[in-house]
Amino acid sequence: MEITFDGVYRNSDVWLNGELLGTHPYGYTTFSYDLTPHLRRTGENVLAVRVRNEGKNSRWYSGSGIYRHVWLDTTGKIRIPKWGVSVTTPDVSKASATVKVAVKVENRTGSAQDVTVRLHLFDGNNDSAGTQELKQSIPATGFTEVEQSVTLPNPKLWGTATPQMYRLETELIAGANVVDRMSTPFGIRKVEIDAQNGLRINGEVTKLRGGCMHHDNGILGACAYDRSEERRIELMKAHGFNAIRTSHNPPSPMFLASCDRLGMLVVDEAFDQWEVQKNPEDYHLVFAEWWQRDLASMILRDRNHPSVILWSIGNEIPERAQPRGVEIAKNLQEYAHKLDPTRLVTAAINSARGGGEQLDPAFLHLDVGGYNYMITNYETDHVRHPDRIILGTESFPRQAYATWEPVERLPYVIGDFTWTAMDYLGESSLGNAQLRPAPRGGGPGAPGAPAAPGGGFGYGNIYLSFPWFNSYCGDIDLIGETKPQGYYRRVVWGTSKLEMVVQRPVPVGRTEVITAWGWSDELRSWTWPGYEGRTVAVRVASTGDQVRLLLNGKEVGTKPVSRATEYKAEFQVPYAAGELKAIAMQGGQPIAEQSLTTAGKPTKIRLVADRSSVRRDRNDLSYVKAEIVDDKGNLVPDAVAPVSFIVSGAGDLAAAGSANPKDVASFRSKSPNTYHGRCLAIVQPRGKAGKVTVRAQAPGLESGIIQLDVT
Repeated sequence: MEITFDGVYRNSDVWLNGELLGTHPYGYTTFSYDLTPHLRRTGENVLAVRVRNEGKNSRWYSGSGIYRHVWLDTTGKIRIPKWGVSVTTPDVSKASATVKVAVKVENRTGSAQDVTVRLHLFDGNNDSAGTQELKQSIPATGFTEVEQSVTLPNPKLWGTATPQMYRLETELIAGANVVDRMSTPFGIRKVEIDAQNGLRINGEVTKLRGGCMHHDNGILGACAYDRSEERRIELMKAHGFNAIRTSHNPPSPMFLASCDRLGMLVVDEAFDQWEVQKNPEDYHLVFAEWWQRDLASMILRDRNHPSVILWSIGNEIPERAQPRGVEIAKNLQEYAHKLDPTRLVTAAINSARGGGEQLDPAFLHLDVGGYNYMITNYETDHVRHPDRIILGTESFPRQAYATWEPVERLPYVIGDFTWTAMDYLGESSLGNAQLRPAPRGGGPGAPGAPAAPGGGFGYGNIYLSFPWFNSYCGDIDLIGETKPQGYYRRVVWGTSKLEMVVQRPVPVGRTEVITAWGWSDELRSWTWPGYEGRTVAVRVASTGDQVRLLLNGKEVGTKPVSRATEYKAEFQVPYAAGELKAIAMQGGQPIAEQSLTTAGKPTKIRLVADRSSVRRDRNDLSYVKAEIVDDKGNLVPDAVAPVSFIVSGAGDLAAAGSANPKDVASFRSKSPNTYHGRCLAIVQPRGKAGKVTVRAQAPGLESGIIQLDVT
C-alpha cells in the first residue's frame, strides 16, 4: 500500500502509527511513501502529517499544508511502480506512428517470476487502436524494464487545434491472473525545434503565444480543485494563448491533464532558485540534497503529457553565469536528458550588466535559451550564436507589440510569455497604476526620466504595500475577466480585428504613473458621470488600416493604424453620455465594429454561471458571476455593491470575492463588494444529486437568482 501526495507546502513530515515515513522539503513536487511495513493488520491505523511553513521562503503566495490531492494505491508483490510506464512517439506522420512503451516491472517476491506485459491502446472514442504483449522473467526482489512498440496506421495527431488523445492500458499477468494494471493517457505528436526553422508541431511552424502562470486559483487560494485547474486552461484558450510557462514550479497533475485535453502547450518549470537564496528560508537550503529527487519527480510524473514540450530547470537564478551556476546547469540538463531524452531543456535567464557576452555562460548548457525582458538582445546574440534557439520566457505587458514582432519575424525566436497570463496572489501591486501630482523638475514622466516600456506614460517601479495583496499584472483578472492588456494582446496576435478601451479620466494636476509590469487604468466603459464635457482618452487597437470613432452617430475622427503605430490609435473625446462606436476599416471597407453604451443607474443583480450542471463530486465547481446592471441590462462598470450570496440545496459556497487588488476581505466571506461592477461566487457540490439555488442580494437592488443541477 502506497500513499502519494501531489503537493504539500512545505517541509512535510509524515508518520504512520508513530513511525516516521519521511520528510519532503519542496512544496511543489509529488512524493510517495510505502505504508506496508508499518500497517496494523487489525485495529486503527493513524497517519499524521506535519507541515513547517516557516520563515521567508517564497516570493509569492504559496499557500500552506496539503493543497493538492492525496492518493492511496494498493498493489500486489508484482507490480508497476509509480510512474513506471513511459510512452513516446519516435516516428510520427499522418500515415503512420510508432508508439514506444517502456514498462518498469517490480518483483517484491523472493523468487524470479515470469510475467506477461500486455498493452492495449484506445483512441479518444474508446475504440481499440492496437494491442501487444511480451513475456518477461523478473528477478527476485528486483526491477526489469520491458520495451514494446506498436505501429498505428493513420494516427489521430495531438495538436493545439486538435488535441486528440489516446489511452494505454497496461496489464501485468502472472500465471492466469492480472496482478496489476495502469491506465496512461498520451498523445501522438512530433515536436521539432531548431534555430533555422523554429518550433514545429507535427511539421507545422508554431509560435508560442504564451503566458506565465503561478499555481494559485484566484479566490480559492492555493487549493487545486480539478475544476479550478481546468477552468484556468479554458480561460487561456479563450484569450488566444496556446502556451503556459508554469512559474516557477511544477503544476498539479490535473493542470497538465487539462492542457492535454484542451490543447495547451506547456513549459514545465522545476525551480526558482538553486544554491543562492532569494529568501532566507527558501529552497536553496536543500537544493544540493534534493534537486535530483525533485527534478525526477517532475519529469517522471509529467513525461507522458503531450502538452509538455520543454523542461525548464530554473528561473532568474542569481548564480546563472558564474562557474558554479554553469556547473549546476550542466548537471540539471544532463539529468533531465537522462530521464527524458525526447524533450529539450530551457531556463529563464534575466539580464546582467555588461551585455549579452556576460550572460553567454548561462546559456552554455541550455538547448533553448530563455530570455526574460531582453528583447533587444535577440538579434545581437544571434550574430554571435546563430544556432541558439531563443524563447522570450518573460516580457512586460506594455511591450506586447515589441515582444511579438521579433517572434513573427525571426525563425529562431519561437515565442513569448507575458508576465503574467492571470493575476495571482502575492508580489503585491507589481502591476499597479497610480495617480501622482504633476512632476516638478524631475521624476517619472519628466524629461530625463525612464521611458515607459510601451511609451506614452510615466514610468516607475512603485510597489505599494497594504492593502494591496494581488500582483495585478495579468491579462486576466483574479475572477477570470479580461483586463485591458488582454484586449490589446488579442489584436497584436491577430485573434481580434478591433478592441476599444477608455482611460479613466485623470483629475487636473495629476499624472498616471505605471510600473514596468503595469497598465493604464482603462475600462471597456463609456459611463463617466460627472465628467461631462471633459476630454477623455479613447484608445483603439485594430489590425485594419484605419479606425473611425463615432459618438452618438457623429464622427469624432479617423486615424491610421499599422505595424508602425503598433496597431494603436488614440482619440481625445469630450465626454457625453450615449454610444461610442469604433469601426475598423481595411481598404475603405468596414471589417469590425465595437460599441460602448452609457449605463444608467444600477437596478438589479444578474447571475451568470459558467456551467449550469455539475457532477456530484467535491472536485467539481460552478463559477457564478454576479453583475450589477441597469434596467436595460447594461453592466454598470464602476458600481460598488456589497453582494450577499445565499447558497442552498445540494451545494456550498466554496469562496466569494472580486478582482479588486486592494480589497482584503476574506474569500470565505459571503458578502464581497463588487469591483468594476462584478464579483464571483464559487459553488461546490456536497456529493449528492439534486438542485442548488444561488441567490445574490444587495441593498437597493433587485436580487438575482439562479439554479444549478447536480447530477
